[in-house]
Amino acid sequence: MSGRLSPGIIVILTLLTAFVFAAAGADLLAQNDPLRQSLLMRLRPPGTSTATTSYLLGTDDLGRDLLARILYGARASLLVATLSVSISLLVGTILGLLAGWLRGWTAILVMRFVDTMLSIPAILLAVLTVAVLGPGFLTLVLVLGLTRWPRYTRVAFAQTLQVVTLPYIRAAEMAGCGPMRILLRHILPNIAGPLMVVATSEFGLMILFEAGLSFLGLGVQPPYPSWGSIMAAGRQYVQRAWWLTVFPGAALFVLVLCVNLLGDWLRDRVDPTSRSR
Repeated sequence: MSGRLSPGIIVILTLLTAFVFAAAGADLLAQNDPLRQSLLMRLRPPGTSTATTSYLLGTDDLGRDLLARILYGARASLLVATLSVSISLLVGTILGLLAGWLRGWTAILVMRFVDTMLSIPAILLAVLTVAVLGPGFLTLVLVLGLTRWPRYTRVAFAQTLQVVTLPYIRAAEMAGCGPMRILLRHILPNIAGPLMVVATSEFGLMILFEAGLSFLGLGVQPPYPSWGSIMAAGRQYVQRAWWLTVFPGAALFVLVLCVNLLGDWLRDRVDPTSRSR
């Protein structure tokens, strides 16, 4: 299998890198304060300029710079997705490893709990939990992180069951290696590939969940910008100020598409046989 990257994946990685740098460097890239209001400049179209500043993507209903808000909204989306995926990956991998290693009643209890969690729509569970606990950044991260771990547990459990039967695991046991050393040094590195594929696909889903919850007013709270809240505020001005929904929606679409395509590419690299399925 060639180690060279195709032009398509290079474009995807370039776009993802651009999103990351835009989010990380929002303070430097944004010409205007995303929270500064100017009612005299409200709902100005893209390309509007004044003697002191310019609004490349226009302004919102409170006169705030839309480009600055989209840049800071990218930071919110990527930060929420990164933290929530990290929590899900950690919790799910630990439970899957333990269930696959101990087996027996431990595996039965863990996997039945996984089946129960998977039977509940994740977005519904997230909406109900956030509505009860109250919206906020920390609540959003914890809710998304603690509702998506079952997918990682399933993968970690199945992969661990395959790896524990391999000869080198038996050799490690006979050499006196403890369970913790075997799990961390011998099993975990061999199941990391499939877990990374799941994490990549979940990353895009977390971005959509964050945008959806923010759109409903249950995610990142105003005045801090989020793509979902920007589109929610702009929906009543769709005919008059189309840019309020089109630009953040396009950013969301491109980011999630790139993440999903990267996940498909990683899946093919980890499991080439999946291409023919």
